[in-house]
Amino acid sequence: MTQETNNQETAIRARWEGAFVTKPSDKQKFYLTVAYPYPSGAMHVGHGRTYIVPDVIARFWRMRGREVLYPMAFHVTGAPVVGISKRIARKDEKAIKLYRDLYRVPQNVLDSFTDPLNIVNHFANEYERVMKQAGLSIDWTRRFTTVEPTYSKFIEWQWKHLNEAGHVVKGAHPVRYCPQDDNPVGDHDLLEGDKAEIQKFILILFKYGDITIPCATLRPETIYGVTNLWVNPDVEYVRAQVDGKEWILSRDAMTKLGLQDHEVKELGVIKGSELVDKTVTHPFCGEIPILPAVFVDPDMATGLVMSVPAHAPYDYIALRDLQQKGKYTSIKPIGLIKVDGYGEFPAVEAVEKADIINQDDPNLEALTQEVYSAEHSTGKMYEQYGGKPVKFARDEIGQVLTDQHGSFVMYEFDTRPVVCRCGSRVYVKVLHNQWFLEYSDPVWKKQVSDQLAIMELVPSEVRAEFDRTVGWLKDWACSRRVGLGTRLPWDPEWLIEPLSDSTIYMAYYTIAAQVKKMDPAILTPEVFDYIFLGKESPALPQRAELDAMRKEFLFWYPYDFRFSAKDLISNHLTFQIFHHCSIFPKNLLPHGMVVFGMGLLNGAKMSSSKGNVYLLEDAINDFGADTVRMFLIGSGEPWQDFDWRNELVASTRKQIERFASTIREANSAGGSPVPIDRWIISRVQEHIREVTKAMENFQTRQALQESFFGLESDLKWYRRRLGGELTGGKETLQEISSTWVRLLAPIIPFTAEELWTDMGHEGLISFAPWPEADETKIDISAEIGEDLLARTVEDIESLLRIIKMKPERVTICISPEWKWDIFRMIASAPDKKNVMREIMQQESVRARGKEAADAVKNCTTHYHRLSSELVDQIVASRPDELAVFTAAQKFLESEFNLRFTIVAAENCSHEKAGYALPFKPAIIIE
Repeated sequence: MTQETNNQETAIRARWEGAFVTKPSDKQKFYLTVAYPYPSGAMHVGHGRTYIVPDVIARFWRMRGREVLYPMAFHVTGAPVVGISKRIARKDEKAIKLYRDLYRVPQNVLDSFTDPLNIVNHFANEYERVMKQAGLSIDWTRRFTTVEPTYSKFIEWQWKHLNEAGHVVKGAHPVRYCPQDDNPVGDHDLLEGDKAEIQKFILILFKYGDITIPCATLRPETIYGVTNLWVNPDVEYVRAQVDGKEWILSRDAMTKLGLQDHEVKELGVIKGSELVDKTVTHPFCGEIPILPAVFVDPDMATGLVMSVPAHAPYDYIALRDLQQKGKYTSIKPIGLIKVDGYGEFPAVEAVEKADIINQDDPNLEALTQEVYSAEHSTGKMYEQYGGKPVKFARDEIGQVLTDQHGSFVMYEFDTRPVVCRCGSRVYVKVLHNQWFLEYSDPVWKKQVSDQLAIMELVPSEVRAEFDRTVGWLKDWACSRRVGLGTRLPWDPEWLIEPLSDSTIYMAYYTIAAQVKKMDPAILTPEVFDYIFLGKESPALPQRAELDAMRKEFLFWYPYDFRFSAKDLISNHLTFQIFHHCSIFPKNLLPHGMVVFGMGLLNGAKMSSSKGNVYLLEDAINDFGADTVRMFLIGSGEPWQDFDWRNELVASTRKQIERFASTIREANSAGGSPVPIDRWIISRVQEHIREVTKAMENFQTRQALQESFFGLESDLKWYRRRLGGELTGGKETLQEISSTWVRLLAPIIPFTAEELWTDMGHEGLISFAPWPEADETKIDISAEIGEDLLARTVEDIESLLRIIKMKPERVTICISPEWKWDIFRMIASAPDKKNVMREIMQQESVRARGKEAADAVKNCTTHYHRLSSELVDQIVASRPDELAVFTAAQKFLESEFNLRFTIVAAENCSHEKAGYALPFKPAIIIE
């Protein structure tokens, strides 16, 4: 970024200071919110897009005359900053390097990060500074953090209502758990594995003499087809006493079971190699051997695996590898399940058909999922194994194993590793006396589903994901022992976890500027009941202030749109609908949500912990705020993933400079009106209409394409028609400039503000009226005429590139009337496939013989190459082609430095004149 750009942005930010503070008025409101950030590090360009897209929408609606509220706060609840401060306190090299080198925290500030609140305060201030640097039109008077006393009082009020509604229950439940913090952890608490889900395995207990060897499975119905167990010969296993009985399992499994309500005590160790070729038994599969397999992961479930080669591709491959070496050749797959599209042994068939070479084949995982999915959806157990569909047999056989054969549930993550921000490994633990939000309640789910059905969800495709989430959502562990946040009002030993205190804060924004001035001690549940629900209570304090907050809340609520990332559909975005439905009346429930895609950096997912980030402040300093904004908006629609690449961003800066130069040139140029002015003014109305529609639909990329590239393309043609200079009508150029700058103001506000001032306007363009399309200025005939001319110019250019001769003149032959009749008949024909036969039945056409047949064929081909919208316009407002080209004759001669003759095709004796078609004249170059 040049010093000039830096100075310009600094000056404009000063003009914006306080400009976006908003309050109730007689205007219609537009209230949008975006997921508030967790300020534990510096902002990167991915964050930039998250907050810039809503800003573009906020600026658009502000210019449309709405009273717009775009607030911001900082989410600091939970253990992440506590974990970070612990890592820094113990001089964790990776953490210190991240904060000192990537986030550039001064050493004296970094030293203070042993207090987690210092991390919060530092980065909250940094976020605000960089957000202002990026030009976000935020009302900063409403800023808060989620550990402020007034906010905690609000959360206590919320949870009082949830508890009274019966939505908070106590019980035992498997949760993600950090042993170092002795605390359940959520997505935001994790350094790695934030997408890990807890899976429910059945432990099948095999007997090795008097010792138990457990294997975990998600498919208990396959127990009948077990041919062997797999053990890793290179692993040292543990002999342990589990609930009073001796087991053999991996050391990792012993730790995990100890966290899941089992008494576990180590008795000794045994090498995996000592178990190879031993035999185990189970009533459902008899006596089977233990075979060696180095692929067995000791950290997966129990560290031993049962093998079902007929139905598990990995098991079949491993067995095949051994048998190809001449070992264990007597073991044969046992088919259990009849599956549509497969033979007796689905896994064997799938592996051989796919030419899987070995266990390392990258296609094996997808193949496994394909087989498992087919078996679950269409599979049916053979009659000797019960004959039931797999989806029913799985639960029934699992229950039999549990009731009669000692099996029980073991919980495990579906992906690993899972690591807390404190650096500790995370396990699955069964917690007792834990508080849960009862999202499994079918009545509550029904309320949420009904509300989602009437909400505006953008893009519409995410509706299925919301419905799926509501359907499978189970009870949610909502309390923690460690971290920052608000304590449960009725059980203060517990803190409310981060996602659970971040569900209705959109309501708090509406009063945040006023409530922070009040003494938290007077903010009783009755006070919030009055502000948010209108419930009267005796002796409410500071009634005038409460009335003002009540008025403000009712002005802004419900919020219009919430913006957040698609990975939050499975938690936050759905949770907040649950909580709104429980607390607020129907008329105050949310209106809509816009779901974002994810950000990539040079093709890879952005990750601060892995160092794959480009800081937003660096991007702004390198390229300028408007360049960053325009690139991020142009990189995809909000719901699409985007990829930041520095080499592409530089070209965006040049585009903005070109735009500013054109506006300045237009302001200083201009003369008397010219005929082409009608066309450019008409095109501008079309652009206004399309940009407005795109903005209303949150298609910010489409809005940019139309407002910048679409209008620039028209101006390029306008300039070309004027002989390379902007010498059209002065009023026309002023109107175009004013419109163009306002259309781009939401996207590149710094440049737009400067140009607006240069154009002599008072006040900020941020509050200037959005352009309105004037239907009286739309001239379809002028647009069609220029479209025809531009297409013909392209055709002439193509022909000149092809021909070998040096031309002297060009003749343009205009289509005769009878071909227009044919074109109209094609356009109006309901059956386009048989249109040629129908037209040739017309006597007036048939009389022309082969000439007519060729014309019908060529007109039909030409028709299909034109857009349906253009065809409709041509038919409705047929251009006077002779007049169009006659008027443009001097332009054409100047453009090509050739003599041009414009003639009706029937008045031209050249054989090529017969090629003239409606909206496609014949071109003769001599």
